[in-house]
Amino acid sequence: MAQKIREAEGILRTVLKPGETITPADGEKNILITSALPYCNNVPHLGNVIGSTLSADVFARYSRTRNLRTLYICGTDEYGTATETQALKEGLTPRQLCDKYNATHVETYKWFELGFDYFGRTSTPLHTEICQEIYLNLAKHDYLERLEKEQTFCENCSKFLADRFVEGTCPHCGSDDARGDQCDVCGRTLDAVDLINPRCLVDKKHKVVTRTTAHMYLKLDALQSSTEEWIKQSWKAGKWSPNAVINGDGELIDARLKGGLRPTPVTRDLSWGVPVPHVDGKAHEGMESKVLYVWFDACIGYPSITANYTPEWKKWWFDQKNVNLYQFMGKDNVYFHTIYFPSVQIGDGRPWTKLHHLSTTEYLNYEGGKFSKSHNRGVFGPAAKETGIPPSVWRYYLISTRPETADSMFSWADLIAANNNVLLNNFGNFVNRALKFVVSQYDSVIPDGGDAPGPLSPNDAHDAEFIADINNLLKDYIDAMDHVKLRLGLQTVMLISARGNLYLQSSGLNKALMAESPQRCAQVIARALNLIYVLTALIHPFMPATETQLLAQLNAPPRAVPTVLAHDLLAGHTVGTPEHLFKRIEEKMADVFRDKFGGNAPKEDALAQAADATHVVPGMSKRKAAAAKKAAAADKAAAASDAPKSAEVLAWEQKVAAQGVVVRELKGKPKTPEVEAEIAAAVEELKKLKTELAELAKSSE
Repeated sequence: MAQKIREAEGILRTVLKPGETITPADGEKNILITSALPYCNNVPHLGNVIGSTLSADVFARYSRTRNLRTLYICGTDEYGTATETQALKEGLTPRQLCDKYNATHVETYKWFELGFDYFGRTSTPLHTEICQEIYLNLAKHDYLERLEKEQTFCENCSKFLADRFVEGTCPHCGSDDARGDQCDVCGRTLDAVDLINPRCLVDKKHKVVTRTTAHMYLKLDALQSSTEEWIKQSWKAGKWSPNAVINGDGELIDARLKGGLRPTPVTRDLSWGVPVPHVDGKAHEGMESKVLYVWFDACIGYPSITANYTPEWKKWWFDQKNVNLYQFMGKDNVYFHTIYFPSVQIGDGRPWTKLHHLSTTEYLNYEGGKFSKSHNRGVFGPAAKETGIPPSVWRYYLISTRPETADSMFSWADLIAANNNVLLNNFGNFVNRALKFVVSQYDSVIPDGGDAPGPLSPNDAHDAEFIADINNLLKDYIDAMDHVKLRLGLQTVMLISARGNLYLQSSGLNKALMAESPQRCAQVIARALNLIYVLTALIHPFMPATETQLLAQLNAPPRAVPTVLAHDLLAGHTVGTPEHLFKRIEEKMADVFRDKFGGNAPKEDALAQAADATHVVPGMSKRKAAAAKKAAAADKAAAASDAPKSAEVLAWEQKVAAQGVVVRELKGKPKTPEVEAEIAAAVEELKKLKTELAELAKSSE
């Protein structure tokens, strides 16, 4: 099929050749991306996916659509107490356990179409080498000290016990199942020596006593002033997302910083980990059989995994001038990436590439509660594919509910509505309508609408408003994505497709237009197809498989994100075969999925039948249960109508959704008179849009 695409620098996306290694270039903006290393003793759930790996993948893909040199690194965090204890429970060696769960993580992320440039693991020789080198540099610069403390000791095992190898009675609430680091009943943080009647996890009959032992500590107190200075500089330059370390005014609010950092241990009494290295040819006294603490070595996993990807890893990790480091994680990992690891890098003394932009998320909860592996509640690992819902739909929904400023809730009903109302009725409808028209009326060949190759004029006689709207939305999209506002970026993509729907409708694209005004008809369809070509690049970060389908239907190569709408697919270009991008999901399937993933024993035929009963969350009050039934009845009533929504309604729905994001973003900022005024204005605009939407919906009935 003939391809006719405008030839100009920057239109097409730079695609790596097979086997090509990505290295940064001097004088260019190079993007290094990491997502928090998932711990290798369990399977990830949807909250883990959206909290770090999927969010980082979206930004990495976006950076590539801007033709920036981009490297996305991740891998499993494999050392530490949790691995040893889980291996003990499963009757495996730590290595066997890590091999098992590493494979599960790889399978899960592959299904979700996460495009790591390299996904590695921390249990490698290079990881040991880099960790030990950093430890020795800290020792050389006098940032390590040896301290003695009381610790539990198992006389039968003849070894000191790390915190999670000890259980006993909580001294605060009396629970008999408290761990050496925390009591899950009262939530208190514990020290293993405070447990009453401590027991060894290896054998509860073993005798556990308290003895004095030595560990090496990192002098965070000596590094605090340098770390604080760096935090303030990086926060401002990289425009960090709101977090618990520094607020929107640049004030340090972390309690540990305000109270003064204290020395923190960097060694543990374990066998599974990086051995503590010798200093000047000999071990620190008492460190002969110890390993490095997992939180000391975990963040070093980022450079060590990069080292396993390329021997030129230092070009990425020792070039603060040319490399911008973006790190994605849940809110519970912020301390280690903004205080602990940067302190280690500063103490190491070498010119490390440090954090540029921090992107954190709050928690994603599940259907009125929390994800729970022990109670089989929620979607874990690769189980998402059991629903039959494609990865693109999962990716869209998870990003659209990304908990950027507050906790959010996963809902099966919302996921189905997102598929049916947004992806199918808005995005899919626009693409399918335009492509089918050119196939049926122009034999699959883009007609000559009179536009010259290149950007469309904002002063166009027919479509000045349309072109201006698209160009403004493209600016909004790039601004949102550059600032890692992924949810807003996705909303903007859907606003663009809704504007495309409105354009087709207002232009009157049909056979009558073709007969009465063939030149105008050719112009409209050519411009619509070029907008679809733009949408392929915009949708790629969020739904890469959907982009692949679109490119096949357009018969076009991957393109870069443009700054303005242009005539890039030229007259004479032959498109492919139109196919539906999305399929409708029956609303009643929400109950089926709730039943399957709600914590009860799954039914073998759960996906083969649809339950009619309204789902009530276990433990829900009568009042809330009644409200849930009322809401379900309303959903069913709304679903009873098969009438498609008009393009105007779809466009206004997207405007309401986008304005809602603006309001939530403002409410997440520190409260000042100026911000309060912005919030009030944004809320008024939201109310206005909702009123206009209601009027539009009523008039289209």
